[in-house]
Amino acid sequence: MPQDVPAVRLPLPAGGPLDPPPDHRRLRDRCPVATAELPSGDTGTLLTRYDHVRALLSDTRFSRPTAEDDAARIAPEGAGGPSTNSDMALRLPQHGEGHLRWRRLLGKYFTAKRMTSLRPGMVTTVEALVDAMTKEGREADLKAALGFPFPVYVICDLLGAPAGHRDRFSHWSDSFLNVDRWTKEQTAAAHTEFTGYMTALVAAKRAEPGEDVISLLIEESRAEGAGLTDPELVATAMGLLVAGHETTANMIGKMAALLLADRARWERLLAEPALIRTAVEEVLRTDANLGNYGARRFLTEDFEVGGTTLPGGSTVFCLLSAANRDERHFTDADAVDLARSPNTHLTFGAGPHSCLGQSLARTELQVVLEVLLRRLPTLELAVPVEELHTIDGLTVGGLREVPVRW
Repeated sequence: MPQDVPAVRLPLPAGGPLDPPPDHRRLRDRCPVATAELPSGDTGTLLTRYDHVRALLSDTRFSRPTAEDDAARIAPEGAGGPSTNSDMALRLPQHGEGHLRWRRLLGKYFTAKRMTSLRPGMVTTVEALVDAMTKEGREADLKAALGFPFPVYVICDLLGAPAGHRDRFSHWSDSFLNVDRWTKEQTAAAHTEFTGYMTALVAAKRAEPGEDVISLLIEESRAEGAGLTDPELVATAMGLLVAGHETTANMIGKMAALLLADRARWERLLAEPALIRTAVEEVLRTDANLGNYGARRFLTEDFEVGGTTLPGGSTVFCLLSAANRDERHFTDADAVDLARSPNTHLTFGAGPHSCLGQSLARTELQVVLEVLLRRLPTLELAVPVEELHTIDGLTVGGLREVPVRW
C-alpha cells in the first residue's frame, strides 16, 4: 500500500447520538482507501465508499479472518471477545465447500417465507410487552421494556433455549462483542460460561430433539451423513444468540429514536402505514453506527480498489454505515426518505457472507413498528435527542436507553 495513504483511528467520533461521524464524508470524498489504527495497536485498511465496500464483500475469495490468519486484531491481546479477534476458540467454516454447506443447512430456517409464518407469534409477543410497559405508567425505557426482551424471546424460541436466562444471555453477548469494556479475565470467564451453556444445550437437543433450529440441524445432519459437528453446532448457536439478540435489540431502539427524532416521520407513518416496510429499510440504511469497525475481511491475495492495490495478507475494514450514505450511490444520501425504493443498502453485507438472519431482523423491526404505531400513536422521546447516550466498549453501536412517553 502506498505510504501516503492517510491514517485514522477507530472508532471514529460520532457527530451525535443518531448522527454519523463527520469523518465519514471526508473519507469518502478525499481518502476512500485509508489506514485504520485499531485499539489493539494493529493497523488495517479502511473502505468507506459504497462501490468499494460492495466489491470487496461480494468477492468470493475473501472472508472473515480465522484463527489461522495473521489478521489485524481489533481489541488488545486477550481483552476482546471472539467477534473482535481471530483467535476464537470455536470456529465456523469460512471458506469453500464447508462454508457453503453451513449456509445451506442453516439458511433454510431463516427464509422470508419462514419468517412470515412466525409473524403472528411475534405480534402477540410485542403486544404483551407493550401491555406490560403501559401498565407501569406513561413513560418507559423502550429498549429495556421492548427492544431487549422481544428479540431474546424470538431467538430463544428458535433455538429452544429458555428465555428466562435472558440476563445471562445479555452478559454473554456483550462479552462476545467486547473491545475494552471488560478485562481479559472477565471476558475469558464469560466466554467459558457461554460455551459451556451452549455445549450443554446442544447435548440436550441430541438426547431429546424438539422443533427448534438446533434440533432440526442435528436431525438433518444425521440424514445427510455429513452434517455439522458438535463444535460447529455450538458456535452456530452462540452466533445466532448474539446476532439475534444484541444487534436487533440495539436496532429496535435506534429505529424508534430515529423516527421520533423528527415528529414528521412518525406522523407520516401514522397516516401511511403502508410505508412501514420501506421505512424499516431506510432506518437500516441511515443507521449512523452499524458497528464501530464495520465488516472485516482478510485478503488471501492482492485486491485492487480505488486505484490502490491492497496486498494479500491485509485486513480490510468496510464501514457499512459510511457506504450506506455514499452520495455516489444514493440520491440525497443524508436524507431520511421513508418511501425510498429501491434501497440497496449494505446493512446486512453482500455476497457469500451476507447476514443469514436478515429476514428475521426485518420481520422483527416491521412487527415492532406496526404495533407501536397502532398502540401508541402519541409516542415521543422523553428527552432531547442530544441527551441520548450511546453504547461504548463494544463492536456494535447503539443507545444505552431510549426514554419515551405517550
